[in-house]
Amino acid sequence: MKPRFEQPGVPSDTTWTSFVRREQAYDFGWHFHREYELTLITRGCGMRYVGTTIEPYRPGDLVLLGPDLPHTFTSVARPGGVSEAVVAQFREDFLGPGFFALPQFRDVAALLASATRGWLFARLPEALRQSLAALPSLDPAMRTTALLAALHQLAGSGAGRPITGPGYTPAPDTGVRDRVDRVCRYLQEVHTRPVGLAEVAELVHMSPTSFSRFFRRAMGRTLTDHVNQLRVQTACRLLETTELPVTEVAARSGYQNLSNFNRRFLELTRTRPRDYRTAHWPDGIARGARSSESDVRVSRRS
Repeated sequence: MKPRFEQPGVPSDTTWTSFVRREQAYDFGWHFHREYELTLITRGCGMRYVGTTIEPYRPGDLVLLGPDLPHTFTSVARPGGVSEAVVAQFREDFLGPGFFALPQFRDVAALLASATRGWLFARLPEALRQSLAALPSLDPAMRTTALLAALHQLAGSGAGRPITGPGYTPAPDTGVRDRVDRVCRYLQEVHTRPVGLAEVAELVHMSPTSFSRFFRRAMGRTLTDHVNQLRVQTACRLLETTELPVTEVAARSGYQNLSNFNRRFLELTRTRPRDYRTAHWPDGIARGARSSESDVRVSRRS
């Protein structure tokens, strides 16, 4: 139930690796590794899990993750659909011990040091996006200079934002991390049904009171807040990818009360469910979904 440790392979002609990850859909694979990871989404949409944070991802998103930060990307298989990302994985000393301690790379060193919480760069200059997308196709020397140039540009851009909240860092205590990761994996599987504090506390052999304190300290939020984030992000995916009425989206996301769903959704996304769907769907599809929802309301009144 805890995230698996991965040790990425490195080609013999270089000190780091870059590759294209292309699948029909990304499965939930909660994991961590000692390498920094730079991931550029090139095709497909889905959900990104990093530490305590669950958010949607879209083409053009670039994420920088620090070592030992649990993460995964998930998506839903669609006919003819493809999930694709360009990934670079490297250790801090991939250019030699102390390289980033040199004064000319002070900004890059600061960027890497702050990546313990992860960084999201949602709007990249086209030239930088193309440079990162081409990494796997370059020869080892050009690939390395392109990566270094990209890190330098990101460090000076001021365009990124931290992904996880200040309440989360990779836990140095493996016992704490294992408990948190076991709970997070479990909640990912069951959050669309009623979930009680006692049920989750029993999973890690703690009393409800002790577990409540433990979870808040480790995650920077309550169990209820975490479950609501999972449910709202599930609702976002359903609103983006299906024509289900909002009432059905709420039920499938774990909310039996529509008013509570609307309140939580607005609280976490700063928009209403129907407005969210309109903003993320082509006009024709959105109009069809709104018509479907109107039909549901009319049938209930009749």
